[in-house]
Amino acid sequence: MSTQHSAMQQSMINTMGSMRERAQLGTEVHANPHTGQRDNFHTAMKQAIRHVDNHQQHASQLTADVDAGRSDDLVGAMVASQKASISFQALSQVRNKVLSAYDDVLKMPL
Repeated sequence: MSTQHSAMQQSMINTMGSMRERAQLGTEVHANPHTGQRDNFHTAMKQAIRHVDNHQQHASQLTADVDAGRSDDLVGAMVASQKASISFQALSQVRNKVLSAYDDVLKMPL
């Protein structure tokens, strides 16, 4: 059993040694292999903003239709308005969390 532990310990020591050597050499910047993909944070935020904007425009249109007498679906207009409000609040919370995380990263010691 002790030889089994010592072999595992030696393997871990070797791995840690190679990690230390790589860390002492510094880091290299490599090209992003995912640049061909468009599923990044930027496009996700753009899609979320468009989605929230669509909710708000739809709610605005339904409310204007009820106000003008073109529709009597007051409940639908109110539900759409609440949906737009909640989606906007959710987007605001995501933005606040991202900014908070960004500030935390900036405050990290080097």
